[in-house]
Amino acid sequence: MSIRLIYISQSGNTRAFIQKLTTYADTQGGPTFVSVEINDLSPDNHETSPYFAFVPTYLDGGNGIDNGVKEILTNALADYIDYGNNARHLIGVVGSGNKNFNAQYVLTAKRYAQMFDAPLVGDFELRGTTTDVARIYDALCQRLSEID
Repeated sequence: MSIRLIYISQSGNTRAFIQKLTTYADTQGGPTFVSVEINDLSPDNHETSPYFAFVPTYLDGGNGIDNGVKEILTNALADYIDYGNNARHLIGVVGSGNKNFNAQYVLTAKRYAQMFDAPLVGDFELRGTTTDVARIYDALCQRLSEID
């Protein structure tokens, strides 16, 4: 079984993590993944099967807690998920960010999970570690077993 991983990457951190995750999955004998990077020029496509979304946190203004939030650079992914019935097939969100930003760490992923009514299934910092790759793979497999 091959599951789509829809993601956006501005600095390359999320892209690097996705590459490590798909390589790791290929060695596990379980679900494998097909990665699809979204950007401002990506065409809107209709998702027809379950997929996961990976989203980093980029904020410009507001702290996301008591004075609002202005997300930047990930809007193309939100638009893609919101297109047609795509949100209906979203089965989980994975967030990334920098823990130095404290409460803002993976804030965008938390907001996407709430906005699109999908669980936040995991998080990793920056490009993630080898341990993060295995942990996120296990979390994705767990989520897949829950929807079967």
